[in-house]
Amino acid sequence: MSHRPIVAPSILAGNHARLADSLAQAEQTDGVFWVHIDIMDGHFVPNLSFGPQTVADLRGGSELFFDVHLMLDNPHLYIDAFIKAGAQNVTIHAEPDYPKAETLRQIRAQGATCGICINPGTPVEMLEPYLEAVDLVLLMTVQPGFGGQSFREDVLPKIEKVAHWREQHGYQWRIEVDGGVNLETGLRCRDAGADTFVAGTAFFKHADRAEFVRTLEGAPGETR
Repeated sequence: MSHRPIVAPSILAGNHARLADSLAQAEQTDGVFWVHIDIMDGHFVPNLSFGPQTVADLRGGSELFFDVHLMLDNPHLYIDAFIKAGAQNVTIHAEPDYPKAETLRQIRAQGATCGICINPGTPVEMLEPYLEAVDLVLLMTVQPGFGGQSFREDVLPKIEKVAHWREQHGYQWRIEVDGGVNLETGLRCRDAGADTFVAGTAFFKHADRAEFVRTLEGAPGETR
């Protein structure tokens, strides 16, 4: 994975009665190559979203990279199902008690890339045992469960710290942010070191989605 900035529209913010149309809107937007799919179990987070069948139905015919985020108490029980359904990257959380290192190996063994994620209130050091085993580090910038929440400013220093670790140790993983990402907060995350931006409400409601993507995917450090 390169570090070229990527916007990954979150299908959670799409029209749930017409998810295929929302996926098409993302796919038809210049500059969009990824789509982010949140999977919630009603236990680890207080909401329910999609199952493997929904992912499989969306996968049919789509050429987007499926970035699947498992917000589950026991994600290791569902890896096979979601990769079979079409997940190409699977991100799991560091907080629940389950065999995380083995789960990351399981994802890789099935040909997908893997990521590790923490919530805003989780110490960033909880990521350290997994940094040599992942392709992506996801920092939630809201408490997960529902879309449309406000961005958490206190995550910015965590992005900077993770970016420092990446540079210090020569890691090649991407740094993804998810939650309250709009043009203003996304650019701040980019300046802090993030290169992958999950945008839901801000993307789907923007009057010019291509311009939204172009702005966030511009070269880091450029004059704005």
